[in-house]
Amino acid sequence: MNLPNLAEIDAAAAIVYRHMQPTPQIAWPLLAERAGCEVWVKHENHTPIGAFKVRGGLVYLDDLKRREPELPGIIGATRGNHGQSLALAARAYGIPCTLVVPHGNSVEKNRAMRAFGAELIETGHDFQAAYEASQARAGERGLHLVASFHPLLIAGVATYARELLMAVADLDVVFVPIGLGSGICGMIAARDALGLKTEVIGVVAENAPAYLHSFREKRPVSTNSANTLADGMACRVPVAEAVAAINRGAADIIAVSEAEILAAMQCYFSDIHNIAEGAGAAPLAALLKTKERWKGRRVGVILSGGNLDRDLYIRSLSTS
Repeated sequence: MNLPNLAEIDAAAAIVYRHMQPTPQIAWPLLAERAGCEVWVKHENHTPIGAFKVRGGLVYLDDLKRREPELPGIIGATRGNHGQSLALAARAYGIPCTLVVPHGNSVEKNRAMRAFGAELIETGHDFQAAYEASQARAGERGLHLVASFHPLLIAGVATYARELLMAVADLDVVFVPIGLGSGICGMIAARDALGLKTEVIGVVAENAPAYLHSFREKRPVSTNSANTLADGMACRVPVAEAVAAINRGAADIIAVSEAEILAAMQCYFSDIHNIAEGAGAAPLAALLKTKERWKGRRVGVILSGGNLDRDLYIRSLSTS
């Protein structure tokens, strides 16, 4: 699979900007003091769904609606942000939307998906089980199955990387969380399309290390579980095309612990008064974990989303 080129990312941006403004990138001095380097935060927690995924859903459904104007509906599996993206875009394009989530999914993300008009089905113990259930229901209902990794989704989310890399000159490195891989692949695509030398470092949870193992072994490596509070990174079966793109374009992948993720969530509140969900805080956690490597450098971190349940947020603020 070829990653999107600059023309494709620009075309995706034109679609995205019909529905939302570019999000800010801000260099925060207290984070710089904490990390010992210049820290630029890309605020994807400031989109209409509070997460970067909205961009991919808009681009995907724009294409789908033009190709299949009489489409009876879409279905997808999600832990929340991909689902909110599809639900918002489906509402904008007048397409019925069904979403499959695992049991025990974020209550507040479920509420948000329903608020955008989606029908929610709860089944399975984790994302992979929900995805397999969505495949079966797509066939039963004649619905279009939207996967969580697709070239159009990558082109859409690459627009956040395009914004950051064009706004902030000479970033030495950018830290990006990895779920199924669209976000980091979008960053690699934008970096390459703009002809930049910025290093891209992926971040996974220690409790969901499938992409770390895949990066090291240069092939897809599944795990038996992905039990992490960072539900946006709770992947146990990686996508082969994503693994190949990450292995070609990423400099490294760093794993962070649950405690490190919680601490980074607290840092975001105390230093810049922004809410970060687990996946959104993981890049900052990885920077702080390796900060001796980046002293005096210009670093980007992707705050990919701020959607988390109240109890988990209280837990993060209570971290000592």
